[in-house]
Amino acid sequence: MRPAEISIVLDREFLSTHQGHHTPVMLWGPPGVGKSQIVTQVAAKHNAPVIDIRLSQMEPSDLRGIPFRVGNRVEWAIPAILPDVERHGTTGILFLDEITSAPPSVSAAAYQLILDRRLGEYQVPDGWAIIAAGNRQGDRGVTYTMPAPLANRFSHFDFEVYLDDWVAWAYKNGVDERVIAFLRFRPELLFDFDPAHNPVAFPSPRSWEFAHRALQKFSEHSELLLGTLQACVGPAAGIELNAFIANLDNMPDLDAILRGEDVPIPDEIDLQYAIAAALVGRGIRAKDGPFATEVYGHILNFAGKFKPREMGVMLVSDMQRAIGPTIFSVPEFAQWAQAIGDILLYE
Repeated sequence: MRPAEISIVLDREFLSTHQGHHTPVMLWGPPGVGKSQIVTQVAAKHNAPVIDIRLSQMEPSDLRGIPFRVGNRVEWAIPAILPDVERHGTTGILFLDEITSAPPSVSAAAYQLILDRRLGEYQVPDGWAIIAAGNRQGDRGVTYTMPAPLANRFSHFDFEVYLDDWVAWAYKNGVDERVIAFLRFRPELLFDFDPAHNPVAFPSPRSWEFAHRALQKFSEHSELLLGTLQACVGPAAGIELNAFIANLDNMPDLDAILRGEDVPIPDEIDLQYAIAAALVGRGIRAKDGPFATEVYGHILNFAGKFKPREMGVMLVSDMQRAIGPTIFSVPEFAQWAQAIGDILLYE
């Protein structure tokens, strides 16, 4: 399931805790695709805390608690990491990360917590959702087969990498437009992990964010840039991104495009992707500004010049996802939509 759909599922599961319909969720996926991040995004949307418990680093007693004697009885001290209304609030997400990397003795201790929302005398507060995540056995991580009794306590969703969802996230979070343009140009490199070779650095949504950070730190140090990019996304992808960025010196004048001047579109396909990504970024920065409508209009006019026209459709689609329905009210939008209507209707 694509990330945007999983986000909706987790959002509904969080809200359903108040309605008595919550089902614990298990997210399956390879490393670096954003499983943990999407959980924190849902929590942030509702201004709710996340308690992140890494089961791979725990002992059974860390969940069950430590026994102590009270008279002739033995009681259990409740672990402070578990949700508590007084300390953590009435709503939140209990996130059991790396659950497939936990030894069987630890996952067995989690059975009652996940299904019955309790451990001995401890009760998970009603407003708290339970979400877990882990890698698949084929991903070459430290994984154990999930026992059937534990698996039957979850609804299961496979986390799939989807470029449009990542691009929307990237624009929203200020990821360098050069990285976005490169992945539009080479979409198969958004996630390229071969567990048979077990690489140290490889392309993934997480590592492309690292590449973005590397560009902010080392763009002025050309002798270091290639090595730092390779350190983030692997040798081959790092070379390609570095070459892509070097070719951007041939980009046309973006300011001239935003002024409405007649700027020719380069023939090179990689430069076309770079222009599209850069113009979306300019559109985002113009949002809520005094000249936003004018900027959007010039971008729409330029989008209509692309050959193939699908490039212009991609540009406008990305901008619409980034700035919202405002773009529909720009007069140039109707002209652009009419010009590419046959693509939307028939192709």
